[in-house]
Amino acid sequence: MEARTSGKVIYTAEAHVTGGRQDGHGRTADGALEVELRMPPEMGGEGGGTNPEELFAVGYAACFESALGAVARRQKLQVDDVEIDSKVMLAPTEDRAFNLAVNLDVRLPSIEDEAQAAELVHAAHQVCPYSNATRGNIEVKLTANGSPLDEA
Repeated sequence: MEARTSGKVIYTAEAHVTGGRQDGHGRTADGALEVELRMPPEMGGEGGGTNPEELFAVGYAACFESALGAVARRQKLQVDDVEIDSKVMLAPTEDRAFNLAVNLDVRLPSIEDEAQAAELVHAAHQVCPYSNATRGNIEVKLTANGSPLDEA
């Protein structure tokens, strides 16, 4: 059974994973991404591969940067020099489940006005599909040019 959407689907990513995060292998249907999945040393693993949190960190940052570009174009601004450092934290809960938290540190060198940079990052957070998927589910902390932003 496929997930239903409320609108027209413009793209579907497909991947196949075996072995999970401990000793797994993942590959996209188009073959553009193929990864060995390994438990990081911080979690008792040997490393030597990537893990779901790293993949999520890269995906979220890339998606957020695209959203930021779209918002900036609407406002006739150039943000081609944007850089995003993302952190995805995995933490156990009291009931032996796990939660994620995200920090996105957004640097906009071409936007020197602090209020304008904050406005762009807030607007991108409203547009980004990853932000929309995680909103209300996990904590996402944002910074714009080094300044922490209030919750959006």
